[in-house]
Amino acid sequence: MSKNGLKALLRPEDSIVVLIDHQPYQFACLKSHEPTMVLNNVVGLAKAAKAFKVPTILTTVLEERGGYIVKELQALFPEQKPIDRTFINTWEDEKVTDIVAKSGRKQLVLAGLYTEICLAMPAIQAAGEGYEVFVVTDASGGVTEEAHEMAVRRMVAAGCTPITWFAVMSEWQRDYARTSTLDGVSNVILENGGAASVALSWETQLLAAPRANPAR
Repeated sequence: MSKNGLKALLRPEDSIVVLIDHQPYQFACLKSHEPTMVLNNVVGLAKAAKAFKVPTILTTVLEERGGYIVKELQALFPEQKPIDRTFINTWEDEKVTDIVAKSGRKQLVLAGLYTEICLAMPAIQAAGEGYEVFVVTDASGGVTEEAHEMAVRRMVAAGCTPITWFAVMSEWQRDYARTSTLDGVSNVILENGGAASVALSWETQLLAAPRANPAR
């Protein structure tokens, strides 16, 4: 497992995403981040995964109590029924780990609520089992800022790599000449990219505008 050099970067063909417990109850108790930003970021991450054909697993915990996964995520994967667990630690549920193992992919991209519990537990365990674990910190959140920060520190100490959702997408793209995914990336930026969306919209309009004839 490389921690530096080119091989340390994410590759779509080696990645698999697991999104953990983005449910109404969890968002209601989220205090480390503005909840709408976490929602925007996890949806952006999921859209990026679809653009690069990266397998994505949706999971919930005690769905009947915590609520169904947020509709914005479910709408992206209408054919997928999220795996509902009783295990707090996703990595102790064979329904999840069997899918990951069968994929043969070793770059595990995780995001979840809450960082200190449902993200940290599987991240630490999977890292110990030889996976390259990337924790998407801005598509995750904790019950307090301290809880989120301490969880990220703990995961880093266990060998995990913290990353943001936009960086994940950028590493998957890697080269602007990869035109097969460039339109998909552009659409994700336009829909979920925040300030980058404004800049890209302006650039797109500029490129589409007819050029004036130079003065003679």
